[in-house]
Amino acid sequence: MLHDVAPVRVPTGTTPAPGGGRRSWSRDEWLALADRMLMAVRPYASPGHARITLPGPEGGYGRAVDGLEGFARTLLLAGFRVAGERGAGLDELIDWYARGIATGTDPTSPERWVRLDEHGQAKVEAASIALILDLTRPWLWDRLSPAVQERVVAYLAPAVGDDTYPRINWVWFRLVVQTFLRSVGGPHSVDEMKADLATHDSFIRPDGWLSDGATRAYDHYVGWALHLYPTLWARMSGAQDLAAERRERDAAMLDRFLTDAVALVGADGSPLIQGRSLIYRFAAAAPFWVGALAGVPSLSPGQLRRAANGIIDHFVTHGAFDERGLLTMGWHAPWRALAQSYSGPGSPYWAAKGMLGIALPTDHPVWTVDEVPLPSEVGGTVRAMRAPGWIAVSTPEDGIVRVVNHGTDHTVEGGSVADSPLYARLGYSTATSPVLDEHGWAEPVDQSVTLVHADGRVSHRSGMRTHAVYVEGEGSAAQGVAGSTAEAHWVEPDRDARDYGEGRPGRATTAGRLTVYSIVRGPWELRLSRVDSLATTSLVRLRIGGWAVAGPKETTLEPTGVSVTSPNACSRLVALAGPTATPGVAEYEDASPLGSGVRVPWLEYPVAAGRWVVVLVELRGGTATEQDRPATVAVEADGDGRWNVRALWPDGFTTSTQINESGVAFPAAP
Repeated sequence: MLHDVAPVRVPTGTTPAPGGGRRSWSRDEWLALADRMLMAVRPYASPGHARITLPGPEGGYGRAVDGLEGFARTLLLAGFRVAGERGAGLDELIDWYARGIATGTDPTSPERWVRLDEHGQAKVEAASIALILDLTRPWLWDRLSPAVQERVVAYLAPAVGDDTYPRINWVWFRLVVQTFLRSVGGPHSVDEMKADLATHDSFIRPDGWLSDGATRAYDHYVGWALHLYPTLWARMSGAQDLAAERRERDAAMLDRFLTDAVALVGADGSPLIQGRSLIYRFAAAAPFWVGALAGVPSLSPGQLRRAANGIIDHFVTHGAFDERGLLTMGWHAPWRALAQSYSGPGSPYWAAKGMLGIALPTDHPVWTVDEVPLPSEVGGTVRAMRAPGWIAVSTPEDGIVRVVNHGTDHTVEGGSVADSPLYARLGYSTATSPVLDEHGWAEPVDQSVTLVHADGRVSHRSGMRTHAVYVEGEGSAAQGVAGSTAEAHWVEPDRDARDYGEGRPGRATTAGRLTVYSIVRGPWELRLSRVDSLATTSLVRLRIGGWAVAGPKETTLEPTGVSVTSPNACSRLVALAGPTATPGVAEYEDASPLGSGVRVPWLEYPVAAGRWVVVLVELRGGTATEQDRPATVAVEADGDGRWNVRALWPDGFTTSTQINESGVAFPAAP
């Protein structure tokens, strides 16, 4: 039976987990949260339960789609709940959703679902319905009358022969639906199923990563879609023959990806604030549960649970649910601007993917073994992730994970769209958000190196070429090195383009060529920037922007630097080499899901083509410590595109690094 209904709240009486910060959740607490979520949406269901239309502004696709989305996405959660208990004691929950299925597939009902051939979003939601009908077959599908089963088949059938599914993670929506239809004797095309699998395989990148389509689109969809569906699909009744030759390879890819993904979760449980669809929040826990389901060898069940527990705890304790127990559009508290144009009030419930773990029974090892701390909780880590072009760094002192980005922009090399703040910034973290108001899309400042025209236009870097992504040294001497060159361009964007998270198209004008290298240790980055050439003789400045800080803060301007400090974070820039810098701070009022009032420190330089400008870029939790020494750096040419960079870091450590522009350097695959 469902747990008693109560407002969603922080669990009490839980056991402190390794690291001494956030708490560990038991399986019973996960179940209690699931039940509260399921009961909280019921007041917004239609009489026949087919549509769950949650309060809030109408989504981009209209109320009928909103209602279908609310039903299908909460059905995911209900299905995981039923599967985990093998239906025991959950007859009322099963009957409630069975009635909704019967009503939604009735073409004569005023509550009928939007059909797959009427609106594209129905194709997304149909996959969730098909997946759960297969997962809960003995308890839900078999309970439906033959007439309702026939209507379900008829509702799903338009997926067959439909070639309009976008060639991104959507290929799984057609594949999952056809796989279910195949298992119940419905229409399907094995050729189309194989074609969708081949399309998925075209997304494969090094080290278990997948790109969401042909562009350099690396984000949470890698885990909550492109690794989730292959594992669940392989267990569907209609997939056994097709999955047999893929299962081992897909599991190995998932295993390798998770060794990177676990290093991207902050010690406070926050996922990386990067990429689209962030309103799905704790869906970011999905790949860790998938790893447990697949029995991956490289991460223990205890560490997989630790990651998932941290993520769910992070959002519950930071206000993801309102006073009614409903998920809102936002990251912590509601912030509608975080959603894409297609999002409706039921959209956040794709977060249900992050609760897949409740489908695993009580005696599964993921629930019985002790938790293992995350990389961000113990020791400092520096990790190169060559597919997305990232160097990931965590520091146990503050538990923040930072990513320096020289390979992800949601376009292709040579593209000339405007930068998406969700993809194309030089850095992302678990403690900061990119600037996401109109300025963030049109005029990059935070975590950017840009050319600023005399008339105020700011250049974009999308389409850059990656030079290097690797780690050298070990222990305290370990440092990440990454670099890229961009044909910087000014863009007059098409402001009428729909927001799907990527950069806006528009008319691009060449500004010049910019090369940027990052050498990363702990909370610091040595950012080397060089203007290789300019496409104009007009007055142009070089601007280097740091991390954006939201909430109450103080700003300190110094002759050689600038810092912005809040109670939880310090963002600082220090000029180390190059012409005399002019410091400043960009201010935005409502530009972040982490709080109002955002400030970004920046340094501006006169352009001196061919000359390196070096800035120390810092992000740490809390204020800079008095023990920090002044950093210094020297950059010397070594011929053939090689440069020696000798640095004294703020902790007193010295390094000597060679950057090589004559070739691409990546870490060897393990």
